[in-house]
Amino acid sequence: MARVTVEDCVERVPNRFSLVLLAAHRARGIATGAELLVDRDNDKNPVVALREIADGVVEAEGLSESMIGTLQRVDERTEAEEEAEALALLADPQHMHMSEQELVRALQSDRDGGQEDRY
Repeated sequence: MARVTVEDCVERVPNRFSLVLLAAHRARGIATGAELLVDRDNDKNPVVALREIADGVVEAEGLSESMIGTLQRVDERTEAEEEAEALALLADPQHMHMSEQELVRALQSDRDGGQEDRY
């Protein structure tokens, strides 16, 4: 197959920096077992990813959403749950004898999910 060039891909993804990020994300997906959408033709994963983008068989918007999803950290706790935990921590009578610095450290420790240096 003919070599793929950046100009072939820029028609689909106008920003070259975004193109690199999307192609790298797709290449990692191919490396972990994602289905190839074009013939490999003895090309390496980044070249296959660029060819898929240039041929339009993979949507740039879909790749972008997929990449964002893999980079996001999902925090399953809601603000109400975090506030309830902070109030419960403050209501504990043992905290009445803590210094302000110790109390802040305990609240931060609970926020970060650890229990280190709590008391």
